[in-house]
Amino acid sequence: MTPQFKPKALIFDLMGTCTNWHPTIQTALSTTPSLTHLAPEVHAQIASSWREGFFQEIHRRFRAGLGTESIDVTHRRVLDGVLDGVDSVAGGGEGIVGEEERERLVHAWHFQDAWPDSIDAIMRLKEEYMVVVLANGTTRLQLDLIQSSRIPFHTLFSSQLLGLTKPDPAIYRKALDLMQVEPEEAVMVAAHAYDLRAAKGVGMRTVYIYRRTEDLDEDMEAVRRDVDVFLDGEGPLGQLAEMLCGE
Repeated sequence: MTPQFKPKALIFDLMGTCTNWHPTIQTALSTTPSLTHLAPEVHAQIASSWREGFFQEIHRRFRAGLGTESIDVTHRRVLDGVLDGVDSVAGGGEGIVGEEERERLVHAWHFQDAWPDSIDAIMRLKEEYMVVVLANGTTRLQLDLIQSSRIPFHTLFSSQLLGLTKPDPAIYRKALDLMQVEPEEAVMVAAHAYDLRAAKGVGMRTVYIYRRTEDLDEDMEAVRRDVDVFLDGEGPLGQLAEMLCGE
């Protein structure tokens, strides 16, 4: 993607790319009565394992052709598996964390703050481009995240709404069709390499946003080679706004 390229639409992943899930989940874990005796680094490990397990489950379901599922259901199933592995440090076995506590933890994913560069960047970009979300999850999840983070997207496309799940090429094509935009006129912006590989496969331009919480097992040099633009350092979304909107 060259500085002269002017897309019609910017399509964003939401969680991890524009919102920072980690503080919310770390706090939810550390304030769960059954887990308060654990060290902060254990809470952080549980959070990371939960996030990693979510993506593994998304990819497993996609490969198996199982279709869409409520993200709350997926998060709960993965959480149960993660907590089963906590017994060695928590001093017990299955059932340490009660049903109400588990439901509270799952619901915590609905409320996240924006990364510091997200709001200003999206506000600038939406003045010149269609700026939308395309993300796995329910529409209610997206609405809760937008309300809590205050990121002002033009509209939201959820996997629930479109009946498809990323990285299925059909979900990108359906979003483009709804916007009446050709693939070469759109840019996919995400902090997840799998998402951008799929978008590139349907002809979209790709921008990788490096976030310290995401893609922990990806080879970043390989990601740099795969995408059109790789942005890291201070305020990568702000860098994108400067690139496409000028100083």
